[in-house]
Amino acid sequence: MTKLFIDPGHGGNDPGATANGLREKDLTLEIALKLRNILNNEYEGHSLMLSRTTDQSVTLSSRTNMANNWGADYLVSVHINAGGGTGFESYTYNGSYSGKEETNRLRGIVHNAIVAETEFRDRGKKEANFHMVRESAMPAVLTENGFIDNASDAAALKSDAFLTKIARGHAEGLASALGLNRKDGGNDGEQGYVEILADSLWTYNTADWDDKAVIVNKDEVFTVIRDKFPVDGGHMYQIKSGLYITANPTYVRYYTK
Repeated sequence: MTKLFIDPGHGGNDPGATANGLREKDLTLEIALKLRNILNNEYEGHSLMLSRTTDQSVTLSSRTNMANNWGADYLVSVHINAGGGTGFESYTYNGSYSGKEETNRLRGIVHNAIVAETEFRDRGKKEANFHMVRESAMPAVLTENGFIDNASDAAALKSDAFLTKIARGHAEGLASALGLNRKDGGNDGEQGYVEILADSLWTYNTADWDDKAVIVNKDEVFTVIRDKFPVDGGHMYQIKSGLYITANPTYVRYYTK
């Protein structure tokens, strides 16, 4: 059972960044709660803990102590940026430590999924001496989801549908990075299927475009056990055999009965 710790940044008497009628603490909590619900409703093989589920004050040390004492396998700290820029960026700890290469590998999967889902401008995968990624005993990422003081980003952040996109990007990235399995039936509880539209098409042993398995042919139909998720500039499904296949609608058709 993978233990995932979700940290909505700020809260209580610490509003975080504020601008354009928005407060960071409210946005981070909403994204985190949506993320929790998506993971619990659509994936299995994990347990979750949140540093807060309401508008309450929680110190930085309390947050990492909670995660460390629980024995979390991964920590994600959700934030909204400020300072006049635009787009998305993520951070891991900039120090020298055991497991840094793996921490950055996992972060790359999460980062790419969020950018793919939100279509935020990609400001890059960065490192910094932030408490949440420094004092966590497990791999950790801090995400900065748009700029609250940028008019365009703020307009998007006022949309509940866009906050859901941010949460879904986190969920799909975390599921891919941590190997969580999608529950049978996909998003809406109905079993999904994929039909091959191309004359022939490669499948893949793993979620890697270079790890080719066998060729499937036009009109073949496969049962989907993991719904569409981002992989290096594209998307894949996992099918019942355990293999993976492109989710590009040019080549396949997804449907439910």
